[in-house]
Amino acid sequence: MTNSQPLRDCTALVTGSSRGIGRAIALELAAAGAEVVVNYARSAEAAAAVVAAIEHRGGRAYSLQGDVSQEAEAMALVNGALERSGRLDVLVNNAGITRDGLLMRMKTPDWQAVIDLNLSGVFYCTRAVTRPMVRQKGGRIVNITSIVGLMGNAGQANYAAAKAGVIGLTRSSAKELASRGITVNAVAPGFIATDMTKDLDKEALLKMIPMGCWGQPEHVAGAVRFLATDPAAAYITGQVLQVDGGLH
Repeated sequence: MTNSQPLRDCTALVTGSSRGIGRAIALELAAAGAEVVVNYARSAEAAAAVVAAIEHRGGRAYSLQGDVSQEAEAMALVNGALERSGRLDVLVNNAGITRDGLLMRMKTPDWQAVIDLNLSGVFYCTRAVTRPMVRQKGGRIVNITSIVGLMGNAGQANYAAAKAGVIGLTRSSAKELASRGITVNAVAPGFIATDMTKDLDKEALLKMIPMGCWGQPEHVAGAVRFLATDPAAAYITGQVLQVDGGLH
């Protein structure tokens, strides 16, 4: 019989999980039995709503504030989760932003803000959880990258660079941590229906997607659940799982 809650007795930290893909991931991991730490930077009310949704379904969750683009706050977030839960079994690096613009017109603050959160934030949180996971002799790290990091996209030089960096970080971290029982993988969503993509030209983009439809946050969440689950994904590390309807 398949275990419907393979993450029971585990604690999972999901950065940027007050809305969108992060929210769906938090709900999915909670449904798999994990106690979920719902991280947010500013939207305390939205994070509280995610916690309430998880608890309404019989799950366990609490929220913690922290802007993971800031090294000290990322460390404090991980330490706060460890103090409250006693362990961290799963880290999902999901927090991200876009600041789109053509390369020749892109302002340095828009470049730096995306790099700071989408790439440096992944590094800060990953570094912070490695020691506790090594002590536990195991853990699962799942980074949310993007197909844009694989194929590039006009007007998103900062976002593409950051997401490509996440892929390199994922593969390097996987090699370093494999012998410690820690897997590090990435999920690369395509065009997913969220607030971040609501202003894109949906009709034009649909023509590029072989499956002929946009993805939903739950599609990404299912991939994360798989990669976080032991033993299903225990022998998978350093991989990038594309959830893009065949786009790339």
